[in-house]
Amino acid sequence: MVRCPARRDPTPDTRADLGGDYPRGVNWLELVGWAGSALLVWSLLQTRILRLRALNLVGCAVLIGYNTAIQVWPMVGLNVVLAVINIWYLRRLLTTRHDEQTYQVVEVGADDAFLAHTLRVHAADIARFNPGFHPDRLAGRSAFLVVRADEVVGVVLVRDVGDGVAQVDLDYVTPPFRDFTPGEFVYRRSSLFTDRGFRQVVSPPGMIAPYYHRLGFRRAGESYVLDLPAPALPQS
Repeated sequence: MVRCPARRDPTPDTRADLGGDYPRGVNWLELVGWAGSALLVWSLLQTRILRLRALNLVGCAVLIGYNTAIQVWPMVGLNVVLAVINIWYLRRLLTTRHDEQTYQVVEVGADDAFLAHTLRVHAADIARFNPGFHPDRLAGRSAFLVVRADEVVGVVLVRDVGDGVAQVDLDYVTPPFRDFTPGEFVYRRSSLFTDRGFRQVVSPPGMIAPYYHRLGFRRAGESYVLDLPAPALPQS
């Protein structure tokens, strides 16, 4: 009886000759490349402009390193150019986020057709962040659209509840500008309220992800309150 010799594991060179029948070790460099590519794709799925640019920049940086390591220079050049574009847009977004020349406030009537259209288009998203808002109760409200050029980026609806208090019923930001606070342009222009005799502005109770603490509002129960400056007395 002839006994067969015991089978030995092939050497690395032999594994290559076997055409991949044996599993190879993990190639960490390739994983880095795939991770960078996945990050680029994920960035393009973002609705927020600032987040899209930031994630895209990180993905470009990862792919610059990966393609440099494997010496694919055309892809290095492409990602360098994309990174520079992202940096330029990020700088522009961050330097103009509080610029009154970039974001302007337009007052409209509560029965304005375009206001109604904006509320209807974003109804589901509005309900998500402002669960207490009722779009069918607009009579008697002061309505403000925050715009960038001809693009609506936010809506603020306010009503008079007496004693010089302006109650904000809706403070909504469209998804692309969710990383910004365009509503601040309504509150920074205090004359919009003081000219109407208001002394305080109260934020909507129960609003999801409020940002008022960054605008000088103070916490009061479930809401935030902004104390307005007294109107200037006319000079004699």
